[in-house]
Amino acid sequence: MSNSILELEMLRKNFGGVVAVSDLTLNIEKGSITSLIGPNGAGKTTIFNLVTGFLPPTSGHIRFAGRVINKMKPYTIASIGIGRTFQNVQIFPKMSVVENIMVGRHLRSRAGILHSCLVPPFLRKEEKRIQDAAEEQLHFLNLAQYAHTLAGSLPLGNQRMLEIARALALEPKLLLLDEPASGLNARETIAMGELIGKIKQMNITVLLVEHDMELVMDISDYVAVINFGRLIAEGSPAEIQENKDVIAAYLGE
Repeated sequence: MSNSILELEMLRKNFGGVVAVSDLTLNIEKGSITSLIGPNGAGKTTIFNLVTGFLPPTSGHIRFAGRVINKMKPYTIASIGIGRTFQNVQIFPKMSVVENIMVGRHLRSRAGILHSCLVPPFLRKEEKRIQDAAEEQLHFLNLAQYAHTLAGSLPLGNQRMLEIARALALEPKLLLLDEPASGLNARETIAMGELIGKIKQMNITVLLVEHDMELVMDISDYVAVINFGRLIAEGSPAEIQENKDVIAAYLGE
């Protein structure tokens, strides 16, 4: 029986005459940290956008926990347990840090527009539960001191942590992290690696796109290498470091 949480089967994405992802078949094992690496323009973020419903595939299948999700909307995909961050940080800069995280809980809320207008007693209790859960995430990511700070005023490293906190508030089974160490200094990158390890310990599978090879090789259980939209190698970090095709295409001769 397969232990895969995410299965990409002959996945393809064309933009006109440009093939961004070319017949990609890849399985992501439950409970793992799997990294997608490759040169800029290799198709890594396109794969994230296909998995999370931001783009429709040209052909092929995407299965999450055995369920085909090709035609689902992004909010439906999020509701069944796939969270993500973005290459360029996406936060609500004029909302507080704790409010940003609370937004991540909205798919776990029972309240609708009518409830919000009438404000029944259960809504107040639910709001309190959401805020309590958001504050737990703040403590988990060492952001508690910034709870009521405007998110846009945080330094980049903390903004990236906040984006991850908001994604975790969704209670995902699979978390896609798109270059979480981009723009971080050495100390922040080490902290990011430690955080990703803690997320794995929460029984959340992590799919990571990252250019920091030291970070990738330190924390990954499995590495898949993409070049021109094609899978050219996959294996353990040690196997990837010794793979001649990877060295030629990406790591450098």
